[in-house]
Amino acid sequence: MADTSAPSAPFDPRYRPCVGIMVLNDQGLVFVGQRAGAEASDYAWQMPQGGIDEGETPEQAAWRELAEETSITTAELLGESEAWLAYDLPVEALQRWPGKYIGQYKGQAQKWFVFRFRGDDSDIDLTAHDEVEFSDWRWQRMDDLANLVVPFKKAVYEAIVAEFRHYT
Repeated sequence: MADTSAPSAPFDPRYRPCVGIMVLNDQGLVFVGQRAGAEASDYAWQMPQGGIDEGETPEQAAWRELAEETSITTAELLGESEAWLAYDLPVEALQRWPGKYIGQYKGQAQKWFVFRFRGDDSDIDLTAHDEVEFSDWRWQRMDDLANLVVPFKKAVYEAIVAEFRHYT
């Protein structure tokens, strides 16, 4: 279950510091990607996200992750979440990433950013980097996001949709 009230900096050391990224097009639709290796029926869709590297600010991490996962570089930063939003990973998810999570983290704490995409859809290239995060992508209505994501992230998505809704 997501804990959308905590943590705030300094981080609770049980949570990996990360960023989440909402990208809006000119029609107010949100970029979602299908996680590579997941079936669409497995709640496989999500917004870009990723860890914050050593010495990197959350905003820098958001720009880097956005470019790495989508090749989007033509965007305008509109805002960021007031709070860090955290969720716990279920045991089966923890076991998939034993180096990062077993014994080190119990979940992720995310600072969220919202961008307006200023490029063309043809600029989006999911295979431009070595580690492919998404196998497919689409523009989605904001109200649908919480039903596309894995259940343990649902509360975070609901909170970020409520906070960023005014940007559409």
